[in-house]
Amino acid sequence: MMNKVLMVHPSDNVMVALKDLEVAENIEYEQHHITTTSPVKSKHKFALKDFQIGDEVIMYGVLVGKATTFIKKGEALTIQNVKHAASDVVVRDRRTSWNKPDVSNFKDRTFMGYHRTDGQVGTQNMWLVVPLVFCENRNVVAAKEILEEKLGYSKGRDYDLDIDNLLKKIENGADNQSILNDDIVIPLAEQKKNRVFNNVDGIKFLLHDGGCGGIRQDSDTLCQLLAGYLNNPNVAGATFLSLGCQNAQVDILKDAIDKLNPNFDKPVYYVEQQKSVAESEFISNIVKYTMSGLVEANKVERKPAPISALRLGLECGGSDGFSGISANPVIGYVSDMLVALGASPILAEFPELNGVEQSLTDRCIDEKDAQRFVDLMSIYKQRAEAVGSGFDANPSPGNIKDGLITDAMKSAGAAKKGGSSPIVAVLDYTEQVTKPGLNLLCTPGNDVESTTALAGSGATLITFSTGLGTPTGNPITPVIKVASNSILAERMNDIIDFNTGSVITGEDSIASRANTMLEYLLLIASGQDETNSMRMRQDDFIPWKRGISL
Repeated sequence: MMNKVLMVHPSDNVMVALKDLEVAENIEYEQHHITTTSPVKSKHKFALKDFQIGDEVIMYGVLVGKATTFIKKGEALTIQNVKHAASDVVVRDRRTSWNKPDVSNFKDRTFMGYHRTDGQVGTQNMWLVVPLVFCENRNVVAAKEILEEKLGYSKGRDYDLDIDNLLKKIENGADNQSILNDDIVIPLAEQKKNRVFNNVDGIKFLLHDGGCGGIRQDSDTLCQLLAGYLNNPNVAGATFLSLGCQNAQVDILKDAIDKLNPNFDKPVYYVEQQKSVAESEFISNIVKYTMSGLVEANKVERKPAPISALRLGLECGGSDGFSGISANPVIGYVSDMLVALGASPILAEFPELNGVEQSLTDRCIDEKDAQRFVDLMSIYKQRAEAVGSGFDANPSPGNIKDGLITDAMKSAGAAKKGGSSPIVAVLDYTEQVTKPGLNLLCTPGNDVESTTALAGSGATLITFSTGLGTPTGNPITPVIKVASNSILAERMNDIIDFNTGSVITGEDSIASRANTMLEYLLLIASGQDETNSMRMRQDDFIPWKRGISL
């Protein structure tokens, strides 16, 4: 039988409602006996004691807020009676021992990956067509229209819309309500196209609004990010479009590649429009260089690779009050399993680590990494406050509506994606993952900016937990959407890939669901299945300009 409530940590002074609770509902949970004094919605929290103004609210064993009014025992916590608060952090003696999970079932397992000459192994084999400046976006689109269909990489929708019938109804005087009530969706049979290059999983055409204007640092950072995409083992090579006069010069990109990987040897082509006599010649050269590159990319085939070669990005978005007790802990257990197997998980979204800095700092193996994490968080916080914002502004209206009423509360649950293993490296934006073990990567909390960054730092798979639902994907790295609750998984089954709602209902343990998730990740890594964001071609790509983005 499913419990009505959950106490996440023994030192917490609040509980989570797993179901809607009415006023005067008697709750018996271990040694606690509470009668609710207000309605408490599912996913929201209620007080285990009387709170005076200024009293600390503890959840996940950490400070997540302070009472702004008197809160009676059994009363729901809301944005009207609680404000964000987080503990200070210091670099101190660190505790890097941990209890490794049982990974005996995966010890000798492999996945079918693409082996690169520098020793990296990809889960995809993608060719990129990328502008160095926003002026070239139109030409990227033109190349996409020419190449995708001809080479078998375009994918039609699995539905159409009956616009003709709707127009007839409008011509016959249909009113607004009848138009809105009309079901115009027409299901279509699955459309399969034969690929010309069987070993190339796709051509990805990236668009962005950078490369010129703004500040030079933004263009330099863009080149560093693009160098990271080239270095990602999921990428076979690329065709770059240059206008010629932009800030993001070809030489800057080449220097970034050399610094990042002196042994880089993938095919890369640069086509400059200001050296072309006509647009037709320019587009023709883009197509010819890309086709030449695809011939080379197609020579690489999937071969067995150890699980230790995987780099798993850990992301969340559209979080709810269950994310921190189902989806994120399951992902965190997978993260720990991968560390035990020699792989490299990557925890990002620094604004969503506010309030848990001390526990993460204490897990850093190297004191320099611990100090760097503290410094990066401090700089980020100062920049946010300088423009009149702050980490406390991070929870979105959707987060708040579904129980995450302070940033520290949201962060404490989000950090669960990182499991409990020691932290081997703290990386700034665009820096590369090179060490096995858990890495921290400085990115915004913005979903697409963060997933873009994870792929740019080397992630070959990304798990993305969500309680509200989001279609976010990435052009080069498979994004696995993980639901925190079964209602979401059923309602948005064309977006969600994996459900952890059974942890909430008590049907599964975190460990058992994590083992099932790792099996699924190996299928995706081997190309034996595709995620919904891959199926829908959800190729989101937004470089971070290092301004304040929460």
